[in-house]
Amino acid sequence: MTEQKAWKINGFLALLVILALLAAAIYNLIIGVNDSEVLNIILGIILLVVSLVLMTGVQIVQPNQAKVLTFFGRYLGSIREAGFWMTVPFISSKKVSLKVRNFNSERLKVNDVNGNPIEIAAVVVIKVIDSAKAVFDVDNYEQFVEIQSETALRQAATKYPYDNFEEAGCSLRGNAEEIAQEISNELQARLTIAGVEVIEARLTHLAYATEIASAMLQRQQASAILSARQIIVEGAVGMAQMAIEQLENSGTIELDDERKVAMINNLLVAIVSDRSAQPVLNTGTLY
Repeated sequence: MTEQKAWKINGFLALLVILALLAAAIYNLIIGVNDSEVLNIILGIILLVVSLVLMTGVQIVQPNQAKVLTFFGRYLGSIREAGFWMTVPFISSKKVSLKVRNFNSERLKVNDVNGNPIEIAAVVVIKVIDSAKAVFDVDNYEQFVEIQSETALRQAATKYPYDNFEEAGCSLRGNAEEIAQEISNELQARLTIAGVEVIEARLTHLAYATEIASAMLQRQQASAILSARQIIVEGAVGMAQMAIEQLENSGTIELDDERKVAMINNLLVAIVSDRSAQPVLNTGTLY
């Protein structure tokens, strides 16, 4: 089913025609009753019936709204233009909103690619672009959007880890833009049959499930500490190397290998240690 334009004319022009027919019908009925003219009575009845039949084709369309028209079970087309219109008599119409709307999914509990239980939710911005598909190809397009959104969200969540501790590859927490784009593409493929366009999809909630949240928090803290330690050690080695080179280049003192090792050890301990270094002064020996 594909949306097509329905036949229509200006409703105010049609209203003038209907009023003219009603006036003619009333006039003929009055003349026929007063003068006992059967032909005038019959003509008046015919004009009255025609005007009433034409009134069944009057349609009022609001802005950002479409009306899907069917004639005894046959789809005739849709009216998207806002205003007062007249179309085929004895028509049945169904309203379809063309406004942009938000859909907030429920918090879903799923397992990521590593099997860790997580909680995830998203907001989806949608708009109906084909009123015929929305009415005829699915039973209830709003409910269809809701169910398919949750399905697409679950599928995306099971393809990636919550967090990538090796700092390589895509993760739900670290690649929000890529995940949002994939959810949008997956959802658009599912909602095309309903004539719905996905404008945007974004994660609104992402967290570990309560049963593993504490353990995963400790793991994140440990990973952060290890990363910080690695940076500190790299800096400490560079500083120790620079200090030895400057002392040797200045010619102030001459250091043998044993003293270089001792100085490097002291510098690394002072820089890498969590606490402030406590200096030890050598005042000499007893003998």
